[in-house]
Amino acid sequence: MSIYTILGIIVVLVIISIIFMYNNFIVLRTSVKEALSDIQIQFKRRYDLIPNLIETVKGYANFEQGTLQKVTEARNMAMNASGLKEEATAQNQLSGVLKSLFAVSEAYPDLKANQSFMDLQRELSETENKIQASRRFYNANIKAFTIATQKFPSSIIANLFGFKSDAFFELGEGEEAAKGPVKVDFKA
Repeated sequence: MSIYTILGIIVVLVIISIIFMYNNFIVLRTSVKEALSDIQIQFKRRYDLIPNLIETVKGYANFEQGTLQKVTEARNMAMNASGLKEEATAQNQLSGVLKSLFAVSEAYPDLKANQSFMDLQRELSETENKIQASRRFYNANIKAFTIATQKFPSSIIANLFGFKSDAFFELGEGEEAAKGPVKVDFKA
């Protein structure tokens, strides 16, 4: 074999490797977008359930109006959040407020026995579980994409074509309360 044949084979192999790595980045980036879309779908489902929950709870006159107001404010904040970090913070706050709403509802036996409330509570609980699963799926895709952009030699291709990884979906700063159990105070 001549030197030109060997160099030709090497060049072809390098080109095939670059194409393979580039296509892999496209697949990984698309998976990240799909995972983020799954999270958005679950957030939308939760947004749609909250007004029904509030209307059901409003029927109980003694129910703490401040709690309902907090739920409404948290929902509006979450719906208007922009950027992954701000949205993560707003969504985690909304989850915490919803936990508080359900904890406070324990003091209202008639409300707890209401079939609509029980159905909404179950649907919201299922939605929260789906949100958590969607976040894990998103973070797994971000992890795979990040590793691919940092490993050699694919890091060269990532930099050459401008592939950059996004941030993980995690608890925002100052949300230590969301990491622990909800504190309920019936004295308010």
